Amino acid sequence: MNWKIVIVLLSFPLLMAGCGSKDNFIILSPSGEGQVGALEIETEKGSAVLDEEGKAIFIDDRKSVPSDPTAVNRAETQALFQDALRVHPLMPQSFLLYFKHNSDQLTEGSQKLIPYILEAVRKRDSRDISIVGHTDRQGEDGYNRILSMERAQVVYDILRAQNVKGEEMTILYHGEGNLLIPTADEVAEPRNRRVEVMVR
Repeated sequence: MNWKIVIVLLSFPLLMAGCGSKDNFIILSPSGEGQVGALEIETEKGSAVLDEEGKAIFIDDRKSVPSDPTAVNRAETQALFQDALRVHPLMPQSFLLYFKHNSDQLTEGSQKLIPYILEAVRKRDSRDISIVGHTDRQGEDGYNRILSMERAQVVYDILRAQNVKGEEMTILYHGEGNLLIPTADEVAEPRNRRVEVMVR
């Protein structure tokens, strides 16, 4: 899963009970799904782990010991960070599109993902989209490299037809290298017949 982590170093005291002498704090913001990841903060004098929403770790500088996680006032925090949160970039989003056996034709299920890719591009105003083609291990390596390129090209063409600019997309292809599901040679594995689209 992707997590959104907001790290803010303040250069002024935060007016909050029990925290008046601290100049800097680090707080996690939940993802769009409401989940919070984990972050380890390390200085020259020690470290602390932050993994709860509504908690912050305070530090004076890199030579001080980070505080234990401390509850912070949500309303004050939101008010303080509202400008930063508005401009905080969305995390990259990855999509896996699968293909029919020995073909550059998308499966029916993967065709339905195209609108979601376009929505991710629109939301991020993305100018950095990678399209990476793959195959399973059936067939010759050279043939599979060509097939993985053709699969990536198909996805590129679909997005291009939907007004995604060509200069904002990069095509890569790995043939039967970088398998999603490791298999022996000549084993058919539908999940390896894929293109990954990464929208940043």
